[in-house]
Amino acid sequence: MPLRLLQLYLGLIAYGVSMVLMLQAQFGLMPWDVLHQGLALQGGWPMGRVAVATSFAVLLAWIPIRQRPGLGTISNAVVIGLVFDAGMALAGEAAFDGLGTASRVALLLGGIVLNGLATAAYIGARFGPGPRDGLMTGLARRSGRSVRLVRTLIEGSVLLAGFALGGKLGLGTALYAIAIGPLIQWMLPLFASRPAASGTTCPAMP
Repeated sequence: MPLRLLQLYLGLIAYGVSMVLMLQAQFGLMPWDVLHQGLALQGGWPMGRVAVATSFAVLLAWIPIRQRPGLGTISNAVVIGLVFDAGMALAGEAAFDGLGTASRVALLLGGIVLNGLATAAYIGARFGPGPRDGLMTGLARRSGRSVRLVRTLIEGSVLLAGFALGGKLGLGTALYAIAIGPLIQWMLPLFASRPAASGTTCPAMP
């Protein structure tokens, strides 16, 4: 249990840092962050705080689909956004403005790889899905549609909404969409927790 908790929270911290790297690369954000940025621009809130508020709004959508949150779900909703805001405060909004294209590409690629690693880590800890992942799997289960279709519809919708609100998308957004699935699939076995020898089981991902 202590090792799984450590894996969970290190994964969530790494996820928040990956968001900072992608934003500072200035090549576009992951789909949900396009929405977070758009809402932040419209409401004047820090983007991380918007991510936290959005997470809890998504959790409300779990109620009609009867999806049950776990420790990892609530931790995901709170920790990632707080880490992002802390990272941006430490780095400064314009910390990487003077970087050349090659350095910005390195930030982008590093952010995407770190995001894949972070996602595999917190999923592999088996404390429950994040709010957005749980919405996806819950809707797929209730509707009978494929996870791939439901994920595409959800992320396409939040991407368009975020873009309409002023969120930035670009090459990084497309590269993230292409790379994140294979990265998580490759990394997840490295972090997947096993049931304890006593026969106790870990909470499984839906």
